[in-house]
Amino acid sequence: MQHITVIGGGLAGAEAAWQAVQRGCRVTLHEMKPVQFSPAHESPELGELVCSNSFRSDDVTSAVGLLKEEMRCCGSLIMQAALACRVPAGKALAVDRAKFSAMITETLTSHPDIEIIRHEVRELPPPSEEPIVLATGPLTSELLTEDLIKLTGRERLAFYDAIAPIVSADSLNMEIIYRKSRYDEGPGDYLNCPMDKECYSLFIHELNRADYVPLKAFEEPKYFEGCLPVEVISSRGEDTLRFGPMKPVGLPDPRTGRDPYAVVQLRMENEEGTTYNMVGFQTKLTYSEQKRIFRMIPGMEQAEFVRLGSIHRNTFVCAPEILLPSLEVKNRPDILLAGQLSGVEGYVESAAMGLLAGINAARKATGKSPVVPPPETALGALIRHLTTSDPAHFQPSNVNFGLFPAWEKKVPKRFRGQKRAEASLAALAAWRESEQI
Repeated sequence: MQHITVIGGGLAGAEAAWQAVQRGCRVTLHEMKPVQFSPAHESPELGELVCSNSFRSDDVTSAVGLLKEEMRCCGSLIMQAALACRVPAGKALAVDRAKFSAMITETLTSHPDIEIIRHEVRELPPPSEEPIVLATGPLTSELLTEDLIKLTGRERLAFYDAIAPIVSADSLNMEIIYRKSRYDEGPGDYLNCPMDKECYSLFIHELNRADYVPLKAFEEPKYFEGCLPVEVISSRGEDTLRFGPMKPVGLPDPRTGRDPYAVVQLRMENEEGTTYNMVGFQTKLTYSEQKRIFRMIPGMEQAEFVRLGSIHRNTFVCAPEILLPSLEVKNRPDILLAGQLSGVEGYVESAAMGLLAGINAARKATGKSPVVPPPETALGALIRHLTTSDPAHFQPSNVNFGLFPAWEKKVPKRFRGQKRAEASLAALAAWRESEQI
């Protein structure tokens, strides 16, 4: 059996290891937890979910839903575990994060062809005939990052990622909060905290004058637009939150029959329903200010916070200059980058890059050529973003239909998602058959 090395036991590393062993390789997986924890990680388990428990939409006519389906077709471990540990979240795929990570850990540790070594890798291995998947994530340790900088020849690029608070369900006032999914999608999986205009205005006022964790003098904030801290969104205008994460449309209060002025949604965090995540409320407020201001939300006056929000620095490479479409590093093709380090954003996208890196590492180890998925697939669209974007303006991205090739013929808007799904899955099936994926 051929051997590959995977560095990092997050979503991408776990998926890469799984894909490699499914293709007849032995894998050594290096994970620094629990010997060393990053500023955002708490659990020693593999595949730990840090920011949220949601994998976003599971509708195959959405870009991220389509990406999930492609991963399922390729035998994704992350998707298997997500479905097994699913909790109600309407059309979204959300999981009990503790059970999810435990399942990932048990699956990999019990596999006879996977060896897991718990220690911090502080430098890149020397050039080798054996493929190396580097999947250390956006919180790659400082020492390893410095070594990566030497390899890439560029200073690292960084943005900030913020985490939303989690609250205890039994501390919520259900006489005020009501259960409902937007536009009656699903059985009402979200808890909704309604605000009238006066309440919202006071909340925004206090949010805009609150204390937050200061940045160091040499650091310049470079937020990912899809994961802005709630106070940053609020600073862009009084109604910005009300048309963003606090959008009330489609969520009428059953006591009035009308949409509230604004609403804070809570999503189930674990299977038992004992904890809930504040949807879209990632924050860099100080802990004391989070408690003070978020308890102004109707129904959360006595909220007990299981986890408060925080902010951490994320690291990624300039993929168009660094990576080949196979995810191989141009000047070190024995190394394949996976996960957010490669320049994608989001749980699903990170795991998807782990899937491709694992497939290609196994192919390289067994004497086959690396493969690149068709551009009309969601997997291929992400690769196109990583490798054909303008390096001067490169930023991490979630999967979206804007990354796909342009339509050859005009397609009515209401049919585009379905047409994308049909074309993508057909192309994926043909690719898998021709390349024996």
